[in-house]
Amino acid sequence: MVSLMASNIDRDDGNETPSSAWHGKQPNGYEARRHYSNGQDSSATDTEFLIVGAGPAGASLACFLASYGIKGIMISSASGTANTPRAHITNMAALECLRDIGLDKQLEKISSKGDDYMVHTRWCHSMAGEEYARLHSWGNDPKRKGDYELASPCIPVDLPQTLLEPVLVRHAILKGFKTRFDTTLLSFVEDADTGLITAKLRDNISNHEYQVRTKYLFGADGARSQVIKQLDLPLSVKPGQGLAINVLVKADLSHLVQNRKGNLHWVMQPDHEHPEFGWMGIVRMVKPWDEWMFILFPDRNCDPQTQPSKEEYLQRVKDFIGDDTPAEILDVSKWFINEIVAEKYSQGNIFCLGDAVHRHPPLNGLGSNTCIQDAFNLAWKIAYVHKGLAPASLLSSYSIERQPVGRSVIIRANQAFRDHYRIWEALGTDLPDISARRQVLQEFLSTTPEGRKRRRDFQEAIKHTSHEFHGLGIEMGQLYTGHGVYAVDEKHPYRQSGRAAEDAVLYYEPSTYPGCRLPHVWLNKRTPTKAVSTIDLAGNGAFTIFTGIGGSAWKEAAERVAIQLGIPLNVHSIGFGQDWEDVYFDWERMRGVEESGAVLVRPDRFVAWRAPEALASTGDCAAKLIQVMEAILGYQSPGECEVKPEK
Repeated sequence: MVSLMASNIDRDDGNETPSSAWHGKQPNGYEARRHYSNGQDSSATDTEFLIVGAGPAGASLACFLASYGIKGIMISSASGTANTPRAHITNMAALECLRDIGLDKQLEKISSKGDDYMVHTRWCHSMAGEEYARLHSWGNDPKRKGDYELASPCIPVDLPQTLLEPVLVRHAILKGFKTRFDTTLLSFVEDADTGLITAKLRDNISNHEYQVRTKYLFGADGARSQVIKQLDLPLSVKPGQGLAINVLVKADLSHLVQNRKGNLHWVMQPDHEHPEFGWMGIVRMVKPWDEWMFILFPDRNCDPQTQPSKEEYLQRVKDFIGDDTPAEILDVSKWFINEIVAEKYSQGNIFCLGDAVHRHPPLNGLGSNTCIQDAFNLAWKIAYVHKGLAPASLLSSYSIERQPVGRSVIIRANQAFRDHYRIWEALGTDLPDISARRQVLQEFLSTTPEGRKRRRDFQEAIKHTSHEFHGLGIEMGQLYTGHGVYAVDEKHPYRQSGRAAEDAVLYYEPSTYPGCRLPHVWLNKRTPTKAVSTIDLAGNGAFTIFTGIGGSAWKEAAERVAIQLGIPLNVHSIGFGQDWEDVYFDWERMRGVEESGAVLVRPDRFVAWRAPEALASTGDCAAKLIQVMEAILGYQSPGECEVKPEK
């Protein structure tokens, strides 16, 4: 393996060496004060990076930027990290991002693992009562477990936002990000001459207002984003699907889940009268097995401004539990089922991410996961531009790549919610009259054609929710396009293969086509040691080339290119007698190129380009690699670059 790490992109050392483009800047990206001779206000605090929002999007962005030695300021209008466990499913794609900075193991230790706590999703009359159906979930279906194991070195976990955020915020602070809670962004203005952004902030405790001047502003401030509002970024808004109410409950339900291990339980009581604010709901595990979130769905006649008493909420919680288990309400909050995505994610040096740009229900578990991946995509590009390793044009690829992902996520999450309509219809829970609902339940037990049809419809509806609970394709199968990848050498446009061609939501088929996620493959040494994933050989702030027998020219070419462009570039050779042994021949089956070919991977572990085989000489390989890298980094468009033959 050849490692060509440029000195000015080293990570985690807390000290960066500024490139020539950044003379006069403080190396850590943070300054207490700066004085100007042109009459600008010198009382403002100066920083290169200001992150608004310290949730999964903002805090993970701070962590990823800090891994490049970048420091800045992160603020949040909240008084601290999340006080309710809103997001919880953490998928493999997000964990791979956090694995890049060494946080995956720490987070796994405080999470609930899939095979212990996430075995299935249930539909039931109450937690203690009869069950209508259950479905294996999150990789625990015996028929799907292998799909998950082959997709990533990580495993899905249940990690409430209340546990995730403190880890991210602490890591960011330890790496140098100044973090201030109880601090609200009031407004910002951009200086047309300098490009600097001056943000007006308020300390919510003292009501003191002050200014921070920054080169980059990041709007990670959630669904009520002040940054989005002031930028007036265009939003694609579809009609929402109503109100939902989160009721956080302390209750020991271990005796009820002993034989029902799962973290999601849909509770429906069509044969009972119900309050308008709680027609049906989901009982979601927060901490096994004594903390739960009861998500209540009001019926269509409910006033969104309804204010049930604590006693009314508690009674509905007890209805859902179904026995005399003591329960205590810890918190109640409301939210709306949105279907909103920003048409673009950035404007100038202002970048938005997370719930600020994509707002949707938590179905499919895509919320915080998408936030983290937004941040991972953006961080390496910001770092490369900040350090003078790429022109500012690279940054435009962020919106080009992540906006279509955000759009697909809000469509899928809302469709997942709509998929449950079929279940409600089959059980009769959507009928307004209780006598009609009871008649449907009786029909379920009948031997009539109507009874058989209703049972078949119910079974099919349950089966179809696999798109929510086993949506591996929507989690892992993103495809980036645009100038951040180089696909002009490909003979054919990208096409889904295998089972993903039949159902791209359920199934993920790894590929090295440019724009796809780097496939996970276990590798080893000729004398076996601990297996290593291709995922762990890539990333870590560097570009990576994977080649094989006959591809030595790529190693020499990479050395030339790394020096010429000043970028970090690692090379790994895979195959018999190479740096790494493909012991299961999995890489050979999916690498998509000949042994001497090359697969170029970006720092965010997405394939940037691939060459079918080695070119005639090292010089030709180097010329081609320069052409590709300059296009990817944004120096030139793919059509403008020409390969210069070796002299």
